[in-house]
Amino acid sequence: MTDFETIKKNQRAAWETGDYPRVGNTLQIIAELLVEAADVRAGQRVLDVACGQGNAAMAAARRFAVASGVDYARNLLEQGRERAKAEHLDVTFIEGDAENLPVGDQEFDLTCSTVGVMFAPDHQKAADELVRATKIGGKIAIANWTPSGMVGQMFKTVAGWAPPPAGVRPGTLWGTPGHLTELFGDRVEWTNLTVRTYAFRYLNAEHFSEWFRDFYGPITRLAGTLSDDDLKKFAAELADVPREFNVADDGTLVAPSEYLEAVGVRRA
Repeated sequence: MTDFETIKKNQRAAWETGDYPRVGNTLQIIAELLVEAADVRAGQRVLDVACGQGNAAMAAARRFAVASGVDYARNLLEQGRERAKAEHLDVTFIEGDAENLPVGDQEFDLTCSTVGVMFAPDHQKAADELVRATKIGGKIAIANWTPSGMVGQMFKTVAGWAPPPAGVRPGTLWGTPGHLTELFGDRVEWTNLTVRTYAFRYLNAEHFSEWFRDFYGPITRLAGTLSDDDLKKFAAELADVPREFNVADDGTLVAPSEYLEAVGVRRA
């Protein structure tokens, strides 16, 4: 039997390493587009699951929704609170597990996640919690990296150095319509399944590799375990991923990465 609790304990330690918001803040546009796709309305109750530093919660708050974010990484929640205060946004940040949300049944008009819930090791339990937290007739909106996109390829590179625990399916499966059908069944009617691209814009591929090694918690933690020679090899392999997808012709990096934007209505 897969020990999901130990896996989550290790995941939490990884996300609390580095400084993820330095990466996550660059992804704000994904949250803005997702909240728009969900057609959030002022006054609606919105929950951002595995919120990190609160991208989707803050996007909802900008539209005068009653926004909350939940995550198990305390440092990310604290940075979310600092961001919300700096932007004069009313967002409640709660410590909690995506597989056991500290909220009531059918409490939210919109339950959402941007490249967050996909990392919960027990996919089915996380999906069940998204459904439980959402009102019947309310919406679930999630944005997740696809397996074939640039980030999906980056995760495969990382897995070559640090294989995932046995029994844990790739998070990028959340970026496929078939997996969403498997997880949610007829409990959610998907009204929008759109493959979008987000362009990672860095000085060059080496800058991308350095940024992720310095700040993206799981990669930062992995890099800290490598010898000097292996770290050089890993850094080069990490740079090769966005280089393959680069569309810039001016020496900088513009690497589009696919993600699936999914919006659905919770049925009884």
